[in-house]
Amino acid sequence: MMKLAIGEIVKGFRVDRFLGRGGFASVYLAQHEQTGEKVALKVGHPSGGGRQVTRLLEVTTRRSADGISPDELPGEAVFFEPNGIRIDLFDEHEVKSMMQCEADLLTSAESSNLVRIRDHFVVDGRPFMVLDYVRGKTLREKVRSLEGIHLNWFLAIVRSLIALQESGSLAYHGDLKPENVIVKPSGKVVMIDPAMRADQHGAVTTTPHYNPLLLHESRADVMAVGIMIYEILTGTLPFDEVPWEYAGNRTGGETTRLSLSYFYSYCPPQMLNPKTPPDLERIIYRCITVAKYSLEDLKTDLEEFIGRA
Repeated sequence: MMKLAIGEIVKGFRVDRFLGRGGFASVYLAQHEQTGEKVALKVGHPSGGGRQVTRLLEVTTRRSADGISPDELPGEAVFFEPNGIRIDLFDEHEVKSMMQCEADLLTSAESSNLVRIRDHFVVDGRPFMVLDYVRGKTLREKVRSLEGIHLNWFLAIVRSLIALQESGSLAYHGDLKPENVIVKPSGKVVMIDPAMRADQHGAVTTTPHYNPLLLHESRADVMAVGIMIYEILTGTLPFDEVPWEYAGNRTGGETTRLSLSYFYSYCPPQMLNPKTPPDLERIIYRCITVAKYSLEDLKTDLEEFIGRA
C-alpha cells in the first residue's frame, strides 16, 4: 500500500491526517498551503480489493492506514468476461486508469448529494484526486454508535440518483454501502466513491455484500438501499455467501433460476426484529428480489411509507 506521510506536500496540499481506506485507494485530510482550505486527498494504490485489506482485531472508530475495522467492507475489482465474472486485483496501470474514469465521472456529475471533485493528477506514478472534504459521520459510524437512522436519508439518495440518471451524467452509483454515505451535521447526506468503471476493459469496482448479483446498472443501487435498510433493522446482512455464484451469467436456464431462488431465501427482517413495520419489510423485499423494481418505484414507496409514519 502507498502511504502518505503526515506533513507531506502534494501539489500544494499539506497532508494533515489519515481519513480512511478502501480496496484500491486511501484518503487523507489535507490543507491547501496558501488558502488553508481543507480537502480530501485520495491516492490510488494496487490491491486485491477488500479481501486483501488487513482487518483490525475489534470493531473500532480508529482510523489507521494499517487496517480497517472488521465491520467495514471495501470494494472488489470485478471483471466481466464472456463466461461470467472474475474477482481479481488491479495492477498499477489499472488503478491509474480506473481512477481517471472515476475523476471523469465526478467531473461530469453534479449533485449536492454527491461529493465534488476539484482536481486530479499523477505524482511520481501515483494517481490522486482532490475532493471536497465532507464533514460528518458515515452511515457505518452512525450504525456502529447506535445513533438514530432516518429513512429520509435514503429517500434523498434515491431522489438524487434519479436526477443524476435523468441528466445523463451518472447512470448509477454502483457501490452504495454504509461506508460510502456521509451524513453531515445538518442532516444532509452525501454519497462518496461511486464505483470505478471502465467499460472498455469490462471492469467495475463494487462491494458484493451490497451488490451480490454484481449488477452494473441502477438496479445495483436499488438493491443496495434495500440491503442497507435490512442491516439497520436487523444488525446483520441478508447474504453471507456473496457474490451469487451465477452473477454475470447471461445464459439463464432452469439451473440459474433455481439457484437465484435459493439464494434469495434470506431471513425476513421481522424474524430478527419483530418491530419491523410490514410495509417497510415489503419495500426491502422488492429492493432485493424484484428485478423490475426501479429507483422511481423505490422513491414512490419510501415517500408513501414516510408520509404515513
